[in-house]
Amino acid sequence: MSTQYQLVMRNGPNPGATYALDSELMTVGRDPNNTIAINDPEISRQHVRMILQGGKIVIEDNGSTNGTAINGKRISGPHVLKAGEMIALGEDIIFMFEALNFDPDATVVSSSSQPSAAPRQEPVLPASSPRQAYAGQVPADPVPVAPPSSSQSGARKTIPLVVGAGALACICACGGTLLWVDAANKWCDFFPFLFGSSCG
Repeated sequence: MSTQYQLVMRNGPNPGATYALDSELMTVGRDPNNTIAINDPEISRQHVRMILQGGKIVIEDNGSTNGTAINGKRISGPHVLKAGEMIALGEDIIFMFEALNFDPDATVVSSSSQPSAAPRQEPVLPASSPRQAYAGQVPADPVPVAPPSSSQSGARKTIPLVVGAGALACICACGGTLLWVDAANKWCDFFPFLFGSSCG
């Protein structure tokens, strides 16, 4: 049983694209002569190199401008990759490192992270297909937000009306009571503390 390694682009110009790591020395960068060439301004001409040593892949930053991070931590020297690790080149390009165990006698290729999954093939995109937006970018045409339904807007309009009508009724009741007290000359009966000794 042998192990095959690959990179799967999670974020970048071709999300989902798979790159087999099957050479002793592989390079990733903006230059078209790299093993994996990515035309993106975040990427240096020769951003990283990967070496197959003792059945493992060792990655090392090639002195790139924007750096290389593994699982969010920037590396400054060689790093032995483990299956499932996320490789970020700059801030916008992210790969997942996968290890596939291949049995030549078996009819199915299984992944350590996804058993019984067939190896992914690099997607073939038509030459005229538009550049895909990176994850996290705001779409050019934002989705419009639906206006509130008529029942919601009706409820919002009735609440202030009910509160206003209640306040008006309270003011009218207080004013009516004061008019009745004045007309019946009952000030001393209802408010003796205001008139003191004159209520005798």
